[in-house]
Amino acid sequence: MARITKKEKSNGLYQAILTLETEEEVYRFFQDLCTVTELRAMEQRFDVAVLLRQGMIYNDILERTGASSATISRVNRSLNYGSGGYQTFFDRQEQARQETPPEVAE
Repeated sequence: MARITKKEKSNGLYQAILTLETEEEVYRFFQDLCTVTELRAMEQRFDVAVLLRQGMIYNDILERTGASSATISRVNRSLNYGSGGYQTFFDRQEQARQETPPEVAE
C-alpha cells in the first residue's frame, strides 16, 4: 500500500476551501469544521498578525487581544520567516484597497 504524504492528505481540505464563494459560506464551513476554541485561536492569531503588521508592540497586542506572549512571538516569527501566507493576504488586501475607487459623497 502506497504511503500518503502530509500534502496529499491536506489537499482535500484546501480544495474544499477554494470552492467557497462568499464570506457566509466560509463562516459556515469553518463553524462545521472547527471547535469554538479552534476558531477563536485562529481568529486571535490573525488579529495578532494584523496588529503586528500595523507596528503595534507586544504588550499592547497582549492587552488588546489577550494573546499570550508565546502566541504573539510565534505569529511574529511566521510573519518574518514563515511560508508567506500572511504576506499574500496583506499584499492582496492592499491591492484591493488600491483598486477600489473612493466613494463619492452625494
